[in-house]
Formats: sequence, C-alpha cells, structure tokens
Amino acid sequence: MSKKINNIVIIGGGAAGWLTAGLLAKEHPDKSIILIESADIGISGVGEGTWPSMRNTLQRIGVKESDFLQQCDASFKQGSKFINWRGKEQADNYYHPFMIPEGYYKYDVHTAWQQLFPEQKYADAMNMQSFICQAALAPKQLNTPEYAGVTNYGYHLDAHKFAQFLARHCVNTLNVKHITDNVLHANNNAQGYIESVTTQNNGEIYGDLFIDCSGSQGLLIAKHYRIPFLDQSHILFNNTAVAAQLPYESPSQNIASATLSTAQSAGWIWDIGLPTRRGIGYTFSDKYCDVTTAIETLKSYAAQSVGIQQASKIETRALRFTPGYREVFWHKNCVAIGMSQGFIEPLEASALAMVELSISMLSEQMPVNQVHMQLLSDRFNKRFRYRWEQVINFLKLHYVLSSRDDNSYWCDNHHPKSIPIELQNLLTLWQYQAPSRFDFIENEEIFSSPSYQYVLYGMGFKTKQTTKLDNHTYQMAQQLYQLNRKKIAQYLQKLPTNRLLLKQLQKE
Repeated sequence: MSKKINNIVIIGGGAAGWLTAGLLAKEHPDKSIILIESADIGISGVGEGTWPSMRNTLQRIGVKESDFLQQCDASFKQGSKFINWRGKEQADNYYHPFMIPEGYYKYDVHTAWQQLFPEQKYADAMNMQSFICQAALAPKQLNTPEYAGVTNYGYHLDAHKFAQFLARHCVNTLNVKHITDNVLHANNNAQGYIESVTTQNNGEIYGDLFIDCSGSQGLLIAKHYRIPFLDQSHILFNNTAVAAQLPYESPSQNIASATLSTAQSAGWIWDIGLPTRRGIGYTFSDKYCDVTTAIETLKSYAAQSVGIQQASKIETRALRFTPGYREVFWHKNCVAIGMSQGFIEPLEASALAMVELSISMLSEQMPVNQVHMQLLSDRFNKRFRYRWEQVINFLKLHYVLSSRDDNSYWCDNHHPKSIPIELQNLLTLWQYQAPSRFDFIENEEIFSSPSYQYVLYGMGFKTKQTTKLDNHTYQMAQQLYQLNRKKIAQYLQKLPTNRLLLKQLQKE
C-alpha cells in the first residue's frame, strides 16, 4: 500500500514559507507541519506589493486584517501607475487598476471606448479606480467590514514584518512547529523520494511531503534533485536591482494608493508607499547599466521628492537575480514554491501571486498517498509551466509596446528575437480584436484579458474597429459611463485617504 501523506516539512521561511505553512495548517489540521528556517539567510524583501488575492489568502489562514495592517506596516494598493513607459515625457502615464472595466463581460468595452470616449485614457473612461488612486484614497471607510471594499484592492507591505507576523500566527495559533537550523542535505529512499533532511543541530527530520521555500538557492529542487533552471533573460533582460528606503517629507504626507513604476534608460524604478516610509528601487539589466550608475539614477529620482541632500544619504543595497523558472516544480515528493520555483522581476508584483496560486492548488489538491501524488504533480507542473509562460508574456508586453529609444536596452526589447512567438501572434490578433477571455484558457489566470487591455491601450496600442455598437449597447455604454462619473464624484467626496483610514484603524 502506498504510504499516506501525514507529515509535511517546509524548508525556508519568508513570505513563501510562512504563507505555505499557514494555509496548509489551517486547512489540513490533521497533518503535522514543520518549518525549518536558517538563521543565516535573510529575506530578500524586494517584493512589497500584492494582488487582491492576498485578501482571500489571509482570510483563509485566519488572520485579522486590522492586525495584519498594523503589524506589517501595510497600506492599501489599488493598482499600478506607469510613468514614462511610452516615451520620456513627464505627462506620459496610465493606470493598471485592480477593478475590471465597467460592463466588461456585458459588451465590447474597447469598441465603446473608441466610439464614445476616444479622447480619454482607457482606464479613466472605462473605470473609476484611476481617479481614486490619483487622489491617494483608501478603498473603503472605517465601518466597512474587514477584507471588503467599494473598490478592489491588495496591499503594500514590509516583507520582513510580514514574514515575522505570519510566523507568529502559524506557531502560536496553527501549531506549526518552527525549527531554526541549517539543512545540510536531503536523504532519499529506495524509490528516490525524500525520506528526511539532515540538519546541523537537530539531526534527521523525517517527512512525507517536502516543500522547498528556500529561495533562489533551491536546496531541494535544485541542489538535491538538480532540476534544471530555464533562464529567460533572452526575453526579459532585467537581472539586478538596487533598493532603498525613503522617509516621507512629513508624517501627514499622502500614502500612494498605487505602485508607481517609472521607466528609466535601462529599466524602471518602483515606488511603494507604506505608512512609515517609501520603498524605492531601480530594477535593470547589468548589460546596459552598471550598479554605480543605477544608484545615481535612483538617488536622482529620490531627490525629486526629498531633495538632493536627503537623497544623497539614502543607503542602497544591490540584489542580483536570473529571470526564469524550473523545468518542473513538483518532483517526486518535493514541491518548489516561491523563488525556488522561479522569479522573473518585480514588475506587476507577480511573485507573491504565484506563491498564492501554488499553495492554494496544493492545499485544495492535497495528495493522499504517493500514487495520488504522482497524478497531482503532473497536473501541477503542466499548470504552472503555463502560468510562468503567461507571466513572461504579460511582463514583456510592457517593454514591447514602448516607443523609447534612449538606450539600446529598449531597442533590443523591441527586437522580434526577444519576443515569444505566442505574444507576437497575440499582438497581431489584437490589431483586429481586443483581448478577450478567448485568448486565455485558465480559470485562474494570473493576468486576465482586462489586464492586457489596460496595458495595451494605456501604451497607445491600436485595435482596428470592425464593428459598431448597436443602439442597445450604445445606450448601455453611455449609462455605465454616467454611473461611473457619479461614483467617481461620490467616492472622491466620501472615501478617506489611505493615511487617514490607517490611522483610524490603529485607534480601533
């Protein structure tokens, strides 16, 4: 009889490890869950943005939103604002909000936009959230229930505090066993499945299912099983980031409701607003820019808001990565989640979203025994290979559509050899019809067709109009547009700022 899966061992902490431990412990209380975390390895902490899916994940784990917000130095995120991606002009910007266009699944919103409101930016005409973001407003009021909002939202957070918060919850509430130790190596049984891991101070730790959350080093998936890494730097060039923390000019300064993404000559700068500070960073390719120049660029960006003197004092740290993913993600009884599975770059905050999708599928499809595990692993690998390919397509889209030519970095991003064939075909298709649900086959797409429309039309892409709205649809589009204008006026008046709501929540 195939061995039952009762004991789960997670290698590595951070957000990936503790989110995995939390969800599995909450939804599988009959399992023994051990998390082994090295004291010698820190948290990268680059990704401080989440998708709205994090609300559902935290709810499933049993976390109170107010506790999370206060203890993780978190704020509300309602999308991303892209600045200077089309060209170098300061007026060039567009939003990728978290809410889908009004009426998206009722009629062709792209055609409605082109026929009725072509002088307006796509997101502004077909949605209200860009206006909420521009005013730095929160997605709800103080009396709105936890994890609910009048607009769709995720979070900005402090990655270190987030991991510590999750660890406390997992250990104190969900009975996860936490071991601080270094894993020296893994030990297989006769069938090639991991039977145990050998630790420096705690000896052998046995398990039935091992989850590798050890980051890019991939202690189990890479070092033990030697699963190949598929380098994607020929498509997406960024492999380095310099990051810094920036104080606010005053304690009352607005907290941005969107991640700011400002294109530079060899990459882009992120700017994330937390309650106590901003997190900024320049992600770029070292083929086109050196670290010293990148630091100077980042400090120059900081000086625009805090002044040259303050900007010159900020401490920066450099992080290097190789964009790509594993050939397989679930091998034998080892599942890679987080950076051990793959990492592309910080653009559009896909890293934590992929962690959430991974642990959700694992929890809902928990193997009963090794026979069951083999079937599930094949499906898991197929599903996530597709998802990594889609992440790459979506991120590459931002670069392909840019008309910047101030550095060979951008020119090379436009070269057909660097653009996946699938994306090239979609771009040709979208010359004739707008992105739709028919373009993507998963029921849980990490980036669905509304996201593609926001980026395509925010970047100035043109889709030929082959049809005209009939009278009924024309009237519907006009009504929805007017309803949106009313909502914008109402929400701008009634919603508190991000900072005000977070202060109010602290007093609760």
